[in-house]
Amino acid sequence: MSRQQRDALDAILRSAPRSDIPPTPEEQRSGFAAALTRPAPEGVATRRSVLGGRPTLELEPTEASGRGRLLYLHGGGYVIGSTDTHAGLVGELARRAGLRATSVDYRLAPEHPFPAAVDDGLTVYRELLASGTDPRDLVMAGDSAGGGLSIATLLAAREAGLPQPAAVVIFSPWADLTLAGGSIRTKASADPIFTQADVRAYADLYIGAGDRAHPLASPVFADLTGLPPLLVQVGANEVLLDDAVRLAGRAGADGVEVTLEIGPGLPHVFQHHYGRLDEADAALDRAARFLTTHLSIGHPDAAPLEPAH
Repeated sequence: MSRQQRDALDAILRSAPRSDIPPTPEEQRSGFAAALTRPAPEGVATRRSVLGGRPTLELEPTEASGRGRLLYLHGGGYVIGSTDTHAGLVGELARRAGLRATSVDYRLAPEHPFPAAVDDGLTVYRELLASGTDPRDLVMAGDSAGGGLSIATLLAAREAGLPQPAAVVIFSPWADLTLAGGSIRTKASADPIFTQADVRAYADLYIGAGDRAHPLASPVFADLTGLPPLLVQVGANEVLLDDAVRLAGRAGADGVEVTLEIGPGLPHVFQHHYGRLDEADAALDRAARFLTTHLSIGHPDAAPLEPAH
């Protein structure tokens, strides 16, 4: 492992929600925000707004085209995280893709348990379409719980009869609240961030005694037919590795165009360490190209959008 990787992993460890952090959700949120928050990058303007009744952060790169739009759902186990904690990551993806982005502050558990987050995701998605956004001009992305939520939102949109966006990118998705993936055990010694107990604690807060195999809580068990082209990026050193692998396999089996990338030696949502970790920068560049390529496919008469670097 390079010095750069070790430094990035040290930073991740300092932000990890281990069992010795203060137990209340509010204290966890404060600690997570202090450890992880990075501002939007230079050249990306931000503005607070409301969409579908939910607070949002609008991020607009200087070189954004007027056409494409990115809808982002942040991670944090459905309990922590916000548009502020993820402003840097969302801004970097938006900047590299040259897209205006909308990041959503969906309701968090335990105050608002399942399916509140899915309801919010669907409401915002519906509002974007109702306000005139062409689904061919819309792409989605999310990390960790926000990755699973992105898929759940699209499943809910499909059931509501709404059109799908052009593409979706998810980083280290949490897609199985039953914790049935083998990596929850086999990667326990390799994962510098989470233990099985950490992940279970978040599931307890989000879904409680509910059905943890519900397709909108655990999309690995869903029929993914009809979803848009999907890019899944995950680190090899994380307990949620099998969530990503099984979700990609399910998508492929259901006829979805899917690309799975597994980063050797990398931890959960390593993309947060752009600018400090070469693999993070390269992954974000690939994610940006994936999104812009599919936006161009949606408009065959349009020239491809060039990601900004």
